[in-house]
Amino acid sequence: MISFGSHTQVYLAAGHTDMRCGINALAALVVDVLEHDPLSSHVFVFCNRRKDKLKILFWQHNGFWLWYRRLERQRFWWPPAGEAARCVVLSVRELGWLLEGLDLTRVEAHRTVNYSLI
Repeated sequence: MISFGSHTQVYLAAGHTDMRCGINALAALVVDVLEHDPLSSHVFVFCNRRKDKLKILFWQHNGFWLWYRRLERQRFWWPPAGEAARCVVLSVRELGWLLEGLDLTRVEAHRTVNYSLI
């Protein structure tokens, strides 16, 4: 299990990101677009246009972690792109809510997918 320190911030990249990006391209987006240091041990989260896929980039000790999450039927809550807000700062707890499917503005969970119906 990965644990985050109490100082860890979570940065959501507003708008959509090409999910073909790997670690190097996402780290470059952290520097160029979000204007943060990808080696800072903070968490950087990216979403695709359909809002059904996330990539999470995290530096720990001597290397990057890259997590990928895909929803089958629902969509993630995601902030729109805008000049005023290139990124949204969340707590680690709010990231957990986002990954559980909660809309952080409405606090409503996704329904569980029943695979026998797919």
